[in-house]
Amino acid sequence: MPTVVCLGTLDTKGHEYAFLRGRLLGHGVEVLVVDAGIHEPKGLEPDVGRAEVARAAGADVSALAAAGDRGAAVTAMAAGAEAVVSRLHAEGRLDGVVALGGSGGSSIAARAMQALPVGVPKLLVSTVASGDTRPYVGAVDVTMMYSVVDISGVNSVSARIIANAAAAIAGMAGAAPPQLEGKPLVAATMFGVTTPCVTRARERLEQLGYEVLVFHATGSGGRSMEALAKDGFLAGVLDATTTELADELVGGVLSAGPDRLEAAGAAGVPQVVSLGALDMVNFGPHETVPERFEERNLYVHNPTVTLMRTTSDECAELGRTIGRKLSAAQSPTAVFVPLGGVSMIDVPGQPFHDPEADAALFSSLKEALGDEVELHERPEDVNDAAFADAMVDRLHELIQGGAEG
Repeated sequence: MPTVVCLGTLDTKGHEYAFLRGRLLGHGVEVLVVDAGIHEPKGLEPDVGRAEVARAAGADVSALAAAGDRGAAVTAMAAGAEAVVSRLHAEGRLDGVVALGGSGGSSIAARAMQALPVGVPKLLVSTVASGDTRPYVGAVDVTMMYSVVDISGVNSVSARIIANAAAAIAGMAGAAPPQLEGKPLVAATMFGVTTPCVTRARERLEQLGYEVLVFHATGSGGRSMEALAKDGFLAGVLDATTTELADELVGGVLSAGPDRLEAAGAAGVPQVVSLGALDMVNFGPHETVPERFEERNLYVHNPTVTLMRTTSDECAELGRTIGRKLSAAQSPTAVFVPLGGVSMIDVPGQPFHDPEADAALFSSLKEALGDEVELHERPEDVNDAAFADAMVDRLHELIQGGAEG
């Protein structure tokens, strides 16, 4: 029988969780209730109490309650909830997790849910689900359901929504995982200006017997790919498009955060990395580009996307960053440098062709790379079929444990 964990603040939403628990039991699942509130629970006694959750974060729940600092309490109980939920999953006592909350409760639940591996059912019924859900979903498969009304009592509207949530999480937790062919998974990163490269690579990898997951390098794509690497899903990574690092450095809208390009190496996943689309930083419509960049080389990719060419100084810093990150990898790692251009518009005759900036990128990368990282400099641009084939062939060898060819 599957077990669903109900995670919430029972001091303010105990009656609602009691209703949720009853609906879940009616669907034939076992239920564990974890209390992330800081005051005495009302309407429902938990299986894991608030004091235990606080201790998991190194805090004392009585002290949190006495301090009267809601922000500090939410932060501490979120850390404790993450630790407790992760432990329950490791012990085989969690097949799905569900939460009800406003902004504070959602923040607590989201942190715990994001710590669970991809594929573990996660459902968050929230008052904030109709707005910007990125902080709550993160890079994993958190499902959010808008509560429509505030989660304050069980009424004719909230009862139906909570009942739907119970049926959904019970169904997800009890569903048998799909039985697929079992091909090894390889992740690849792609952008519009590196599409020919990654399309060719995907086709060749599939011929070699891999299932290929392509991630659009738009910030969330890079984070999702790295979450799969961290959770042990991937046999290898073809990180052809590292453009998100440029947005992180310069302040574009598609950053994947400061930890991008670290997960595969830390997880021991073989990786082949290239410099795709590091010639650009992404913004929205032209009028949204910060005023300080108005004199830069801007290219309107479409009405909603404006690209800005990275400078020589920025490229040099990107090369150093990539070299440092790859040198710290604990996995077989090769970096492929496309001397002919890093994107579709960084070749002769195109608007971002800038040999000086590219040279700064390439030279600083070479200087920063440790001896343990393979360096392959090739004359082609990133979208040349020969370049894609060379990356695929080397990744296949690394996954198979082969020596450098």
